[in-house]
Amino acid sequence: MSNTSRDTLQRFSFDNTDIRGEITHLQDSYREVLRRHQYPPRIAVAVGELMAATALLSASLKFAGRLTLQMRLPGNVTLLQAETNEKGQLRAIARYDESAGDSELRFDDGQLVITIEPEQGQRYQGIVSINGGNIAQALEEYFTQSEQLGSHFWLACDGQTAAALMLQKMPTPAGQVTDTDAWDRVSHLASTIRNDELLGLDAATVLHRLFHEEQTRIYPASELSFFCTCSKPRIANALHQMGYDELNSMIEENGKIDITCEFCQQSYVFDRPQIEELFPERNPH
Repeated sequence: MSNTSRDTLQRFSFDNTDIRGEITHLQDSYREVLRRHQYPPRIAVAVGELMAATALLSASLKFAGRLTLQMRLPGNVTLLQAETNEKGQLRAIARYDESAGDSELRFDDGQLVITIEPEQGQRYQGIVSINGGNIAQALEEYFTQSEQLGSHFWLACDGQTAAALMLQKMPTPAGQVTDTDAWDRVSHLASTIRNDELLGLDAATVLHRLFHEEQTRIYPASELSFFCTCSKPRIANALHQMGYDELNSMIEENGKIDITCEFCQQSYVFDRPQIEELFPERNPH
């Protein structure tokens, strides 16, 4: 891992406990998202927080596949979405009413949706209602309800950098003796973190400041990056599913089909010969 990377995910745990944690910092990957979209400041901050939360959850992907974190919301901002894969490659979008001026972010009546899509195997989706609060509280509610895991999240973003800290209390294996006071103690220590510390200090410094009196085990950091999974073959496959007749009418109307990826703003253009190639059965010669 390069020493200059500011996009990292660090896993840690506490000896003789059933508690694990993650801490992440995002800079380049977050700024790549902002470079492609002119989000108002409040939305830009929310996108950063969601990207950081998604980075934390990427550690649970032990297989090739994708994890998507979605917040479906009322008000002017209807969707916040971030995705990652097992390589720590991230992308994110927000959908909102651009005519609404200073867009309103409301977390009082929405849904948090977590989708895990392995390249091989069964797709999983968990949904929990959002009843106020913020992204961190919605995630804590999700893990309590859907996974029965005690969880705490601290998310921070200043419009340039995003960071997050997570603690989770895992099930205690049968017959194993653990430090029963550790969850309350460690949670209290973590709750003293300030946003400026989480954003400005490296993971090792944050963990030492918070947990220097605990027996903390820190694992090798992994690197995160921006990456969009769109490609011309993927777009072509999506177009093929629309059917020849509909695509043909689009070509007749516009002379071409121009598709822009909503995540990275990359444009893909298909002309008539390229559309014909998608349906070889119609042109056997």
